[in-house]
Amino acid sequence: MLRRLPLAAFFALAATAPAFAHLDPAEHGSFAAGFSHPLFGLDHVLVMAAVGLWAASLGGRALYLVPSVFVGTMAAGFMAAILGAPLPFVEPVILASVVFVGLMVALALPLKIGGVMGAVAFFAFFHGHAHGGELGAAGALPFAAGFAIATAMLHTAGIGAGIALGRLRRAGLLTRSAGAATALAGLWLAFAS
Repeated sequence: MLRRLPLAAFFALAATAPAFAHLDPAEHGSFAAGFSHPLFGLDHVLVMAAVGLWAASLGGRALYLVPSVFVGTMAAGFMAAILGAPLPFVEPVILASVVFVGLMVALALPLKIGGVMGAVAFFAFFHGHAHGGELGAAGALPFAAGFAIATAMLHTAGIGAGIALGRLRRAGLLTRSAGAATALAGLWLAFAS
């Protein structure tokens, strides 16, 4: 029974995710609005946790380089958006990032860390641009600090899950299954919207 509880909690959260609203910066503050932003979008949660899972499956320097490049490039995308630089296909690329990163974890291809960092950076720019496009009345710096910290926490959760899965008996199969589930969830989000 207890083993099923986290899975049930995930599906309950996924089912209610569209009901969440972003926090109002005037009422809750710009930092809180930024911090909550990636946490209230299932697409953001899935890809950021999956980036951590991918980094954990690669091990070594990837544990900190892959998430760091995501957060750094996401900040660059945020700056581009608030400076008014247009970027086409933001939402479709964000959804594609969920599918792509999930597939990369599922396939467990032996990729060089530079290639992984490049792929993660590409998608992170779009995620950051989306955050910048939804800045609204929030202050840019506290909002950016909030979503950067929340993103790092989601990456850390993915790394923790990857390390925990790596210690289990069927580590490879479990990690790859988590990646496949992420990719399928990304497809569901793409076709449900």
